[in-house]
Amino acid sequence: MPIAFWCVLVAGILPVATVAIAKAGGKAFDNHDPRGWLERQSGRARRADLAHRNHFEAFPFFAAAVLVASHLQAPQARINELAVVFIIARVLYTVCYLTDRATLRTLCWTIGLLSVVGIFLLPVFVHN
Repeated sequence: MPIAFWCVLVAGILPVATVAIAKAGGKAFDNHDPRGWLERQSGRARRADLAHRNHFEAFPFFAAAVLVASHLQAPQARINELAVVFIIARVLYTVCYLTDRATLRTLCWTIGLLSVVGIFLLPVFVHN
């Protein structure tokens, strides 16, 4: 299986990992109202929840890009490279969010977005 497909799996796990951090870092988690409880958090737990939400927002675009580029037979090595860049950017994005480094977080977010755009554009500009 191509590395890029494994990256899709990792990208799908990132929201689960960050919400686990939010739940572990908050006060007296309420499983009867988890979303309401997350809304009331602050500090690192709140930032972890916000990272969790952003990972869900980024996932469909990334997964679609990998599938489209693969389907259109873009060079798999390039898809893999950009998919790894996306995952690294998203992990660094999470670290920056958790440690409250907003400007660096935005840079990581931008790199992740540009890597997805690059994956989508591979079939147009790069041929086997």
